[in-house]
Amino acid sequence: MSSGNVDFDQFRVFLEKACGILLGANKQYLVSSRLNKLMEQQGIKSLGDLVQRMQTQPRSGLREQVVDAMTTNETLWFRDTYPFEVMKNKVLPEMLKASAGQRLRIWSAACSSGQEPYSLSMTIDEFERSNPGQLRAGAQIVATDLSSSMLINCRSGEYDSLAIGRGLSPERLQRFFDPKGPGRWVIKAPIKSRVEFRPINLLESYAALGKFDVVFCRNVLIYFSAEVKKDILLRIHGTLKRGGYLFLGASEALNGLPDHYQMVQCSPGIIYQAK
Repeated sequence: MSSGNVDFDQFRVFLEKACGILLGANKQYLVSSRLNKLMEQQGIKSLGDLVQRMQTQPRSGLREQVVDAMTTNETLWFRDTYPFEVMKNKVLPEMLKASAGQRLRIWSAACSSGQEPYSLSMTIDEFERSNPGQLRAGAQIVATDLSSSMLINCRSGEYDSLAIGRGLSPERLQRFFDPKGPGRWVIKAPIKSRVEFRPINLLESYAALGKFDVVFCRNVLIYFSAEVKKDILLRIHGTLKRGGYLFLGASEALNGLPDHYQMVQCSPGIIYQAK
């Protein structure tokens, strides 16, 4: 095996231990494209040297920068559309009946650049406009991600025209954003104030997050091994109130765990209810 392959295998082991991501053996190009700039800046010649530097200098911040680079993904507003329609037309009315006047809590896990939790906040706003007075206790969205630098950007609520163009209608742009300089917009305060961003590694404990009515964990489980995926789904179940809902990505399915979740057909889309 060439030294490049050995280095890549070492890096794959590091990444899975650090954040659960399971890199395919054919993903060298992805690693190169995401880490080239960082390695150049640090004067690091190979992946093997990078892994060694992270191990020998644990406090340098390099490990966090590498995980950041490997886990950061641009995402879309209202991705796949149907989850947000299902929230508005099925889940919110149901939860309000069952909540006995308590505030609704929603977790957006692996929130990346913030489009998902802010889309959820806009969905809640649209529901309130159509159903005045029904959501008297309000709703809180807890959005978590592994990347601390990404969360700083999320909290600012600022997006450029490239990010805005990915899935946001002109009507929603006008209603929910204020212009902030050429080609930049910032989310309006009422939408932003509903969302709280916190750093969480999905491999670690969720106990500090409390209990939720709804969890969005979309398009992230595909990166984990079957064993890690099952562990995450079991621990997410522990955060859901009985009868609460889990939303997965359009290409993700929950196989197994029949004692914990039941599938609910929403046509379009499938969601999972906690038993």
